[in-house]
Amino acid sequence: MSLVVLAVDDEPPALDELAYLLNADVRVAHVHRAGDATEALRVLRDTEVDAVFLDIRMPGLDGMELARILRRFARPPAIVFVTAYDDGAVDAFDLGVTDYVRKPVRAERLGESLRRVAGSRPVPTTAPAAPMDEPAIPVELAGTTRMLPRSSVRWVEAQGDYARLHTSDASHLVRVSLATLADRWADAGFVRIHRSYLVQIRLIAELRLTGSGYVVAVDGVELPVSRRHTRELKDKLIRAAKHDWTR
Repeated sequence: MSLVVLAVDDEPPALDELAYLLNADVRVAHVHRAGDATEALRVLRDTEVDAVFLDIRMPGLDGMELARILRRFARPPAIVFVTAYDDGAVDAFDLGVTDYVRKPVRAERLGESLRRVAGSRPVPTTAPAAPMDEPAIPVELAGTTRMLPRSSVRWVEAQGDYARLHTSDASHLVRVSLATLADRWADAGFVRIHRSYLVQIRLIAELRLTGSGYVVAVDGVELPVSRRHTRELKDKLIRAAKHDWTR
């Protein structure tokens, strides 16, 4: 697939470097440039692109605001944030971006983003369209930002203003509060069991009373259930079980 992309950055040296690296990839057919969000919208008014590689912190309309506008397009381009900061990762996740790349940009890392963009573009077919990929959240792994599927998260632990996402074989610290995730992930089956813990309800193997209170077991790990969350958790477990029996 030959990709047409738009690079957006308000700093000319950074824009030149980004455009150079994109042009050097064999998957890219053409790179358009824009020095701010307003110029980017002018380009997009006249040109259809497959992906927008977008800085976040820009004067005027910033990258996050531009991304929200792009999501309303009839055929929205893939969005890849290219930024020196990691504090926009959670909002990027909510927007369903294809990737989140930290500056300074390396050719290999940008190549991974282009691979994801190419894989996300629809293939012409007469068959029904496939459902969109599930949400994913950017996490840091050895200096590289990866997109972690939400379905792989088993439980979440509060660590101050951060949250630690626990999967079956690893954990990842992200800059977002547990309260924020509890609110945003409620529809995906995550329930608050304690001021410090959020759990995927389908993974709860048991709710057990101990000498110090209730605990739940997830992947063999016992997590405490606070008194204020016990009744609500019991009700949700009963409703979930009843749904399984009667469907």
